[in-house]
Amino acid sequence: MMAAMRLFATCAILLALACSAPAQQRSTGQATTGSGTDVAARVGNRTITLSEVDERWQKTEPASRAQALQQLYDGRREALEAMVAEMLIAEAAKAKGTDPEKFTEAEIARRVQPVTDGQVISFYQENQAQMQGRTLEAVNPAIHRYLEEQQRSSAYRAMVDELRTAGPRIEVVLDAPRYEVAIAPDDPSLGAASAPVTVVEFSDFQCPFCQRVMPTLKRLRESYGDRVRIVWKDFPLTSIHPQAFRAAEAGQCAKEQGKFWEYHDRLFANQQALQPEFLKKYADELGLDAAKFDACLDTAKYAERVQEHMGIGNALGVSSTPSVFINGRLVAGAHPYETFAAIIDEELERKR
Repeated sequence: MMAAMRLFATCAILLALACSAPAQQRSTGQATTGSGTDVAARVGNRTITLSEVDERWQKTEPASRAQALQQLYDGRREALEAMVAEMLIAEAAKAKGTDPEKFTEAEIARRVQPVTDGQVISFYQENQAQMQGRTLEAVNPAIHRYLEEQQRSSAYRAMVDELRTAGPRIEVVLDAPRYEVAIAPDDPSLGAASAPVTVVEFSDFQCPFCQRVMPTLKRLRESYGDRVRIVWKDFPLTSIHPQAFRAAEAGQCAKEQGKFWEYHDRLFANQQALQPEFLKKYADELGLDAAKFDACLDTAKYAERVQEHMGIGNALGVSSTPSVFINGRLVAGAHPYETFAAIIDEELERKR
């Protein structure tokens, strides 16, 4: 039964959020998490400091270091959020003259709704490919329990959010790993360079997860307006996406004529047709100077620029797309809008 529950959980939360491929090149880069001067080893009268170890790790395995730092932060942040929630619940329970467990159960009970047969059927139909041939009747109890647990989790989060809003001011000092992302003046961007939040996306025109995150980034621009700037960086995963590098070059050729974002949208709308003849066709459809665009693409005018973007990404530990840096904080994968919005809200508060 536990195996079945794990199966349904993976169906609901997206097994994969990003396109991944082996690292394409190695370079250097640093996360602004601070470097230790503690001694890591002594060899005779020579000392090796922790900062030197980190520099070597960053140079040889930037992706693994970035993942390790992010995992450490995520673990600490999850534990911190749980502790904050427990403190808020304890205070709220005390004010009502009850204990935290009874208070929590009562608050969850008034928020949850019974799981309907229609919800179970919809979940089964949406995830039928992962059901391994099991009938609806066979998996109905497991789906029902899973959806009930999801409702309870959502109700708990809603309760905590309400307590945070009504309770004392909470200042989270724990900071995430931050990276200095090099941005060129002519990188494709939306929004002013003076915006308090800069979102840099390393992306691949052939990656389906990059296509999935595209409307999310557009919604962020609509929601936050001039408080957010979005910057594009090419990171074609050539080992799994054979058309991606040429598509990245084509995007730069379109930028040369002032229509990067229109061309960007056209490529994501036609991910299955990114061969050179189609790249040229889309440029013509958008009203670009066809002769100029064709010459730009045929001579690989921007191949070096694409390689430069890839080098910057590799130096930062990027190994999958989309990889998004929000004021230097890494969000790897096509996460929902709420994930990005929460980090942007934190960054805006931090600026204040």
